[in-house]
Amino acid sequence: MAAQTCAIMNIPSRLRPAVLAVAALTTLAKPALAEEPATIVAAGEVAQTIVITGAGERRGAQSDTALGLRLSRRETPQSISTISRTQIEDFGLRGVNELLDAAPGINVERVETDRTYYTARGFDVTNFQFDGIGMPFTNGGQWGDLDTAVFDSVDVLRGANGLLSSTGNPSATINFVRKRPTADFQASAELTAGSWNKRRADADVSGALNASGTVRGRLIAASETKESYLDRYSRDKALLSALVDIDLGERTRLGLGYVQQRNNANSPMWGALPLYYSDGTPTDYPSSTSTAADWAYWDNTDRRAHAELTHDLGGGWQAKAVAMRRALSAESELFYVYGTPDRATGLGLFSYPSAFSGEYRQTMADLRVSGPLELGGRQHELMLGLSWGKEDAREHSGYGNDIGTPLPDLAGWNGHYPKPSFDASSAGSDFGMRRRSLFAAAQLNPADRLKLVVGANATHVSSSGISYGDAHDYERDAVTPYLGATFELNDQVSVYGSYTRIFNPQIQIDARHQVLPPIEGRNLEAGIKSEWLDKKLAASLAVFRTRQENTAEADANSVNPTTYHGVDATSTGFELELDGRVAEGWSVNASYTQFRLKGDDGEDARTYVPRRVLRLGTTWRVPGLPGLKLGGKLKWQDRTSTTASGFAITQKAYTVVDLMASYEINRQLTLALNIDNAGNDKHLTSLYWTQAYYAEPRSASVSLRWTY
Repeated sequence: MAAQTCAIMNIPSRLRPAVLAVAALTTLAKPALAEEPATIVAAGEVAQTIVITGAGERRGAQSDTALGLRLSRRETPQSISTISRTQIEDFGLRGVNELLDAAPGINVERVETDRTYYTARGFDVTNFQFDGIGMPFTNGGQWGDLDTAVFDSVDVLRGANGLLSSTGNPSATINFVRKRPTADFQASAELTAGSWNKRRADADVSGALNASGTVRGRLIAASETKESYLDRYSRDKALLSALVDIDLGERTRLGLGYVQQRNNANSPMWGALPLYYSDGTPTDYPSSTSTAADWAYWDNTDRRAHAELTHDLGGGWQAKAVAMRRALSAESELFYVYGTPDRATGLGLFSYPSAFSGEYRQTMADLRVSGPLELGGRQHELMLGLSWGKEDAREHSGYGNDIGTPLPDLAGWNGHYPKPSFDASSAGSDFGMRRRSLFAAAQLNPADRLKLVVGANATHVSSSGISYGDAHDYERDAVTPYLGATFELNDQVSVYGSYTRIFNPQIQIDARHQVLPPIEGRNLEAGIKSEWLDKKLAASLAVFRTRQENTAEADANSVNPTTYHGVDATSTGFELELDGRVAEGWSVNASYTQFRLKGDDGEDARTYVPRRVLRLGTTWRVPGLPGLKLGGKLKWQDRTSTTASGFAITQKAYTVVDLMASYEINRQLTLALNIDNAGNDKHLTSLYWTQAYYAEPRSASVSLRWTY
């Protein structure tokens, strides 16, 4: 509990009662509670899936998320955490934003209703992977809502990961670990109803498709409709996924999968609310206020297909080839509001409607070979690989001749605005990016308790084409080294350190309409990791220092297109984490992150990113009623700020508490209640941009889950 106690003591005293509202659930637990039934079944066929969860599963499990080597959590010389399927189901984390809100060190920047960015350690998160394979999003963020129904867990690796991702972004790498087909038959279904007419249905069935079990399949489906606390806004989404695993022989397996998700949003916000009046005082609209027109919509479709071939070469060596295709399409008619309102009248805002469509195609291939190697009388592990990826983007924006039409006060606006024809003018993009990488890594064991990890990635990236009238041409080569070490002080405690370089090409343009140079820099991390209670509980402390050059920062008041300038910044800080089962039936997930982010001038940089963030979550099975589980999670972050037109904008520190309760009626049926933002706290979702909207007020949902 040392990490949790230290984190709470760093919170201002006025917030400690809110922290204790969640923590109180843990103080009632006793070591003599009945053992918590296992609720996660990891796909046994997957040799390289990490299973490090808040429900107390075995923490010595191995993962190749970080370095492509099968390393345990303690052997990985970086901070790594996992959001498990248990946590997803306990707290109803059905979307990626809700899930990453619970991830240590990750900040979810909801800039619009259907566009989100993510930050960690002060910098943007752009590395998103599926089973270790992926490319940064073309547009830099998530459009729509990525549903979690198809994922078994999500790994969160903090710090640079240029060894496998080719681009050493120093923030974090998010790896979505897919569910896999199982040999044994299993099935589940769930119905959910909640605030603002939320309706959701989930189904998941898996098992052998032939008598011998050499062909296994899995089908996953989800559908959700929901209105909103925001005026006029509603969204529906539907997901369907099919997966097949085929044993081609005793040593060879082929995995195939396809998932399609559709997100349809009605009256979504493009941009958000103005944050200040013309006299510089902050605005304070009702939480339901929206700038969206009643005819606006934004539909996004995400299709992902993959093929994975693995072969056991013998002697512990394995070869794996993966191909993945991702296609994203967007169709929208949107309404942006710009200007600065008058404090007395609310007037001073103007219209900017646009019709937008986009098509994005990512194709990736990865081949790697790994296994043990005898050298100097000791066994080491080696991994060699190469990857190739391309991405093509085509975008079109159409505009009407009514841009600049004066609007009424937003506080009483009903969204009525004549829909234009969007044919007065147009602009767009047509460009492609290519990436080729060769990488290698080795875990060396020079002594019983000392392990060294060395590696390098050689990458060539290029881009060609046009983006809204500006050339999108560049070509870069870089070699990204990696060096790490872990030393076991005893059977429970290890210390570690790691170093890597940063290389991250950018797509933003400067004031001369030239693509910004790649981000470069270096990342240092050191820390201590420990495992307790038969590896059911893990605790860690990490200190880090990241130097990043040429980070894109938006120029003040630049629009259509937004231009950027490069900023040099250094992030220095620490993270604490406690994760696992502290007693039978009692699980805890706690983390605290604190850092400084300074520019070359010594001033605070990127002040919209919170410098201190606390996450605290717990679940507890009530003694005497083993079917009853109670839980809560808390997020606290300190104040953030930004500056626009010379005016300072501040979001005060805030706390959000979510509560849950579930009861296992019998072996097949579970009834669950979730209450989000139980304290009904009103706050802005983000200051990432100079417009923002308010977070969702208190809401509740009830679910009935059937499992077989």
